[in-house]
Amino acid sequence: MVDFAGWEMPVQYSTITDEHNAVRQAAGLFDIAHMGRLKFTGADAGRFLDHLLTRNVATLKPGQVRYGLVTNQQGGILDDVLAYRFEEYYLLVVNASNRLKIVDWIESQRGGFNFQMEDITTRQFMLALQGPRALEILAPLAADNIGGLKYYRGCMTSVLETSAIVTRTGYSGEDGFEVILPAEQGTPLWETLIERGQPLGLLPAGLGCRDTLRFEAAMPLYGHEMDETIDPFTAGLSFGVSLNRDDFIGKAALSAASTRTDRLHRIGLELQGRRIAREGALLFSGEENIGRVTSGTFSPTLQKSIAMGYVPGSFVDPGTALEIDIRGKREAAQVVELPFYRRAK
Repeated sequence: MVDFAGWEMPVQYSTITDEHNAVRQAAGLFDIAHMGRLKFTGADAGRFLDHLLTRNVATLKPGQVRYGLVTNQQGGILDDVLAYRFEEYYLLVVNASNRLKIVDWIESQRGGFNFQMEDITTRQFMLALQGPRALEILAPLAADNIGGLKYYRGCMTSVLETSAIVTRTGYSGEDGFEVILPAEQGTPLWETLIERGQPLGLLPAGLGCRDTLRFEAAMPLYGHEMDETIDPFTAGLSFGVSLNRDDFIGKAALSAASTRTDRLHRIGLELQGRRIAREGALLFSGEENIGRVTSGTFSPTLQKSIAMGYVPGSFVDPGTALEIDIRGKREAAQVVELPFYRRAK
């Protein structure tokens, strides 16, 4: 157990590798109650979220979920978020480490918008059930046909006879669901899922394999691949920005960033050996330092050491040979296409 943004969180229940493989092959169950949940109501709730985020929110239909970014006026990323639309309100799910920062940012930007924001994080429990057998495990507990949900869609339903939100979303590169329900119902649902899922190969999963899974899927992590000095285009998140709409915070800076030819690029790297390149390790082409590593791990699925980092555009082609300084010793690596892992359809 470790402190994580003020929450006591499990790094692992068994081993990181076993939990990782369970998600890839069967299912893994994650406690993600630490993720911030902000509820928006009022006449201008949708219009304000359009102003706050890099994506349209007000145009979402009830049940839709959309990935977006909160940026500052300079285009730097304050957080990456999920915006949910329901009949009577909007929900914004933010990273635990950024929750208080985003709450303060919202208050500073509310201007003349007529809306109410409520931080409901501690009143709810949130879990993620990820893996190819996730639907098989969860579906019998839900009152509605969650198997009919498309990716990034959700519904208000009943799970274990308790009102809940179920969405087909996740952070593992696998199919799966995230469930939000009242905090006092979190333990009963968790225990039921463990009981139902263990015979099918489900394991409870911690922060350790959450990181290796997202890494194989090349999903950026705030504080590593993203921060307030990095714009979405540099981070490879252009799909998360809609420039062809009304003004929003950071739009002018992002419009300029989208056309820059001298920006850095996020790349994937495969190391020749099994040593792990940690955050901050320097990247070299010959004797020229061309960039740095933002994250690195040993991939349980691929059985290779992999990394992500930022380099100039002349070094992004797959097959480009680079070297990584790992504690004073150079390790050979080559640029590879992202994501490192893509599940079979």
